[in-house]
Amino acid sequence: MKKKTIGMYGGKFLPFPHLGHVYSMTAAAATADELHVIISHDSDYERKLFEGGCAEHVSFTLRLRWWKQLTRELPHVHVHEIYDEQTGSFSDWENGAKKIRAAIGSPIDFVFSSEPDYGPIFSRLYPEAEHILIDPERKRYPVSGTMFRKDGVLKHWDMVPKCVRPHFVKKVVIAGTESCGKSTLTANMAQIYNTSFVKEYGRTFYEELGGCEGITVPEDYPHIAYAHKLEEWKQLKLADKILFVDTEAITTQFFSHAYLNKRQPVLDEMARLQEYDLWLLLEPDVDWVDDGTRSFGHQDLRWKNHLLLKSLLDEHHVCYKIINGSYRERLEKSIKFTDELLEGK
Repeated sequence: MKKKTIGMYGGKFLPFPHLGHVYSMTAAAATADELHVIISHDSDYERKLFEGGCAEHVSFTLRLRWWKQLTRELPHVHVHEIYDEQTGSFSDWENGAKKIRAAIGSPIDFVFSSEPDYGPIFSRLYPEAEHILIDPERKRYPVSGTMFRKDGVLKHWDMVPKCVRPHFVKKVVIAGTESCGKSTLTANMAQIYNTSFVKEYGRTFYEELGGCEGITVPEDYPHIAYAHKLEEWKQLKLADKILFVDTEAITTQFFSHAYLNKRQPVLDEMARLQEYDLWLLLEPDVDWVDDGTRSFGHQDLRWKNHLLLKSLLDEHHVCYKIINGSYRERLEKSIKFTDELLEGK
């Protein structure tokens, strides 16, 4: 009976496993009967690699999670993490090799990498194993972790695996009171940037009820906020670099206050947990449109509500950009702020 071959493919995979790594892993998995992917980590050392760069340090937990997703259809591929302290001496390699052997638990036949310079090192650490190089010239995917750390993730977006992308998608939330153009602006921005967007779930909720006047109850608002967040999670997986979101938990809290004069702690907690990269706050300086689900059409009341929402945003220490003027002016201002976000300004 033929002996089962054991392979090892390891690295830090910083800031994340890119498509070059995925290609190497897949080729390795097609070579060995059993493959072990090893994620080595030393957070203190790793953070220094990101100093002065354009990418964020990513925890080994997320890297482990992504590798689990990338290999879920490959039952003969096993993913491990090891703490691998980096002091700058060769003993780091030796200590790491001991932990790798312990994690695998079987003799290693193949060690895979894309680095020819690792040959002499692997000969010392794994003398029984054959070092197999996979695309050392990076012809298939001309990318490296260094490029992501130096240039930022968005610049090399085509090299980012789909399961990794949601973590790095920039999220732009468009907030405002009734009839200030949130829905239209959100859809238009998504169209311009060729990406997905999240509709205001509160509108959908009350349209299905036939309206909101006189039938709103307190439990509506947590339900709306949770359903909205779920839709945001779904659209995040479809987004291309950026996601536009119409309304969020603070705005939902505003509507609870406006309709029921009730502040809900659960919405405040959701507001504390949510994270967005850019907030666009629309002023109510366009004509009010009665679409059957709106109640606050008087202009004095519109500005009063705007100030209430603004105070809630300020309370949560939100840094927002004011969007006002004609619909064309609003669009141009929103594009300007969004471009600056994507350019890292």
